Amino acid sequence: MACRLISAPLFFFVFIYIKDFIMSDVIKIKKGLDLPISGVAEQKTSEALDIRRYAVKPTDFVGLMPRLLVQEGDEVQAGSPLFCEKKDTRIVFTSPVAGKVAAVVRGEKRALLAVVVETADAELHTMKVESQMTDAESIKKVMLETGLWTALRQRPFGTVASPDAKPKNIFVSAFDSAPLAADMDYCLKGREADFAKGIELLSKLTGGKLHVSFRQGQKLESAVAEKGNVVKHIVAGPHPAGLIGTQIAAIEPINKGDVVWTMNAQDVAVLGHIANAGEYKPERVIAVAGPQVKNAQYYHVMAGAQVSGIIAGLKMEENPEGNGFRYISGNVLSGVQIAADSYIGAYDSLLTVLPEGDHYDFMGWLFPKRGRFSFSRTFLSGFTAKCSKKCGKSTFDTNLHGGVRPFIFTGAFEQVFPMDIYPLHLIKACIVGDIELMENLGIYEVEPEDFALCEFVDVSKTEIQTIVRQALEQLRKEAM
Repeated sequence: MACRLISAPLFFFVFIYIKDFIMSDVIKIKKGLDLPISGVAEQKTSEALDIRRYAVKPTDFVGLMPRLLVQEGDEVQAGSPLFCEKKDTRIVFTSPVAGKVAAVVRGEKRALLAVVVETADAELHTMKVESQMTDAESIKKVMLETGLWTALRQRPFGTVASPDAKPKNIFVSAFDSAPLAADMDYCLKGREADFAKGIELLSKLTGGKLHVSFRQGQKLESAVAEKGNVVKHIVAGPHPAGLIGTQIAAIEPINKGDVVWTMNAQDVAVLGHIANAGEYKPERVIAVAGPQVKNAQYYHVMAGAQVSGIIAGLKMEENPEGNGFRYISGNVLSGVQIAADSYIGAYDSLLTVLPEGDHYDFMGWLFPKRGRFSFSRTFLSGFTAKCSKKCGKSTFDTNLHGGVRPFIFTGAFEQVFPMDIYPLHLIKACIVGDIELMENLGIYEVEPEDFALCEFVDVSKTEIQTIVRQALEQLRKEAM
């Protein structure tokens, strides 16, 4: 009897050891948080309802100084330049469709906010590409001419990649772990050959490695061959496992002076399509999701599509508080709030719809409202949310549940921040603008989205992502 009692726990520990040994090549992200938000998009794709307007927005690109190349009323083709980077005119931003420039939107001090192109029909447009992409220079040339070069982002700072830079490595994440995120296996269904070809072409742009990260069992992984300088990784764990910053930190962290490039999976497929089909076709399959969306699903659109054509087809449950809905280009943690007649962001594959939460809660956090999520479980609502998490029915809206408070140190940041960085100390260094301290604490490794979960669990309601972006801009301007 004693032997039996001893053998059971011994077997358990042996099993755990063998399991870890077998999965030793898997990058395990242990710190993080998956939000149990309902309303994930069903794997069904529809064509958006008669979208006629598309926009390219300079505000989507960090540090961009745009020079306008068109005027209202000009006729443009798919791939025609709309504006360029003033400091490097080789970097052009092109129209995703053929049509007429309907509006040049400007803001304060005449800052260029968007160039809107209106098309005469709702069909997808393409640009024929004759050039062969055989080496780094020819690939770079085609990407610059079509405007696809702007899909390459450079770290540190998150700017559009410099054509003259020599990246140490290139990173591609083939999955997204954010709340309600689009399933890349589904988005790229039928385009696996384009994705594989895009990876092959990207690998020629660096003398280092091209790192591609997948989830365990992801179908897209089988399309990519691990040869040459292409290295595949399997990443497990909660969000932010799918963030490119988390993957870079786990694979090969950025040191001061290093330059790495990143690219979205759907943009990689667009690059591969140029080589396979001889045409530039900036298409997107985007997920439209949210707790109140009855027909949450995927839509086939072109880059920069106006969301009103998508929203028109949504079936919405009534907001319990009666305050309407908020539309977010991107995910709920790091996305950008947009108007109902605005446009999908340049790097986004998700349109999130949340109930507006501009209302007062009776008794605030003291009231044990069923289904309210609480990370710390300090309050009664945290225990009721535990049950809701299992069935995926936690209620989420945009309510802040109180005003801005003094910056309180709770230790919560370290529980959701997986990088080998002290997040609280780095945030404090960013607030005071101490450049030397920021560098010592790893500022060059991060982007604002890496702190999105810290912002979510912060009881002080601090705009942490804004603070980090301002600090990065300070450093970028110092380096110019």
